[in-house]
Amino acid sequence: MNVRESTLPLNRALVAVSLAALLVLGGCGKTVERIDTDETRDLSGRWNDTDSRLVAEEMVADALARPWLEDHREDAGERPTVIVGEIRNLSHEHINTRTFINDLQRELVNSGEVDFVASDEQRKAIREERADQDLHASPDTRKAMGEELGADYMLLGSINTIIDQEGREQVRFYQVDLEMISLDDNRKVWLGQKKLKKFVSGAAVRP
Repeated sequence: MNVRESTLPLNRALVAVSLAALLVLGGCGKTVERIDTDETRDLSGRWNDTDSRLVAEEMVADALARPWLEDHREDAGERPTVIVGEIRNLSHEHINTRTFINDLQRELVNSGEVDFVASDEQRKAIREERADQDLHASPDTRKAMGEELGADYMLLGSINTIIDQEGREQVRFYQVDLEMISLDDNRKVWLGQKKLKKFVSGAAVRP
């Protein structure tokens, strides 16, 4: 038997082991499944898109059902104009407050109960566009400075958490506080609060 013949069984064994390893690795690969954007899958127990959407819907509905809205209509004879200000994240985790602000804005605008004005950053961009129009647009199409709609109320708020953990079990408590404040005299015309509590268990539980 020559050397080449003696190494054939070894080579075949190595090929078999390699194929088996590939099959195992292939079975552990990543899978991706498209799901409906309204479907709830709470994987980590942390604040997620469903929390943001549902809290915004519930709190805006409560705000629009309170006396301040009808009082403003009776006094001013028109719908109030609202702007969303800062929503502070005072929690233990990273929360994308911009998404929550967008959810609040959507609920307010789509309600048809209030008028809504652009944010501070958006107003700066719009004013730059007006300044450009003042130089380059025709007189009958340019939009004049000083004609903006001023807000009557600003919505401000915060998100807080309390984490209670023992071993592999954890309770995550979220409290969202919102305030509708009159820009005319700083009166707080509505105070809203929403609480969420989640029980999380398992080996991967982290604060």
